[in-house]
Amino acid sequence: MGCQSKMALAWVTGAGTGIGRAVSLELARRGWIVAASSRTESRLGSLAEEAAKLGGSVIPMALDVTLRDSVDVLVHHIENEIGPIDLAVLNAGTYVQFGASEFSVEAFQDQFDLNVMGTVNCANPVLKFMRDRESGHIAVVSSLTAYRGIPFASAYGATKAALTNMCEALKPELEQFGVDISVIHPGFVKTPLTDQNEFPMPFLMEANDAARRIVDGLERRKFEVTFPRRFAFLLKLARCLPYSLYFAITRRLVKQ
Repeated sequence: MGCQSKMALAWVTGAGTGIGRAVSLELARRGWIVAASSRTESRLGSLAEEAAKLGGSVIPMALDVTLRDSVDVLVHHIENEIGPIDLAVLNAGTYVQFGASEFSVEAFQDQFDLNVMGTVNCANPVLKFMRDRESGHIAVVSSLTAYRGIPFASAYGATKAALTNMCEALKPELEQFGVDISVIHPGFVKTPLTDQNEFPMPFLMEANDAARRIVDGLERRKFEVTFPRRFAFLLKLARCLPYSLYFAITRRLVKQ
């Protein structure tokens, strides 16, 4: 992976901003050809220009991942006109913070449509191509919130937990086809989505740093790429706490 092949092709969704943009640039810097997708074409244009300054190659491809037919058309175009997708980084997603007072079907539906079904829409055609040629690597961007429910993130955390569970289920199955799958669990990364948070974000890191850690982990074919380590350790530990102790902690978050 990485610099082993100058012709290796990666497809990154949600590449217009944040982690997706930073990962696209990091891959391009390491010699990958990157097909970058986002709903906003102007952001993809500036991404391609920035990659070119690094000596890399980014091919802008506007896409709304919630439109299944459009996803199928784009993946077939990449495979047939550009080349086989060696790595698919399925990153497109959103985070809308709301609490119990704003709880609604619509608030959940919007995040599930994009975060979960948008990812499934992309994985479906990619997996078919990878299974047929018995090679390839899919990386799904989840979140440390997948480990346990956190106040004001009931929908977001649920979507990320669903993605993590999906990857865990697919891992042993895809191994039989020679296809790798990874799940990425970032902590707080400075992006336009986290900029809306009004609460302290421990271990906040820059998107470029996160991208390096992600690509490093994918190069090692790790199933789980998680960071920062200390924050991940604390949240993994929280999974082992009995509810009485865990809720004693999370109630403090609500009172704040």
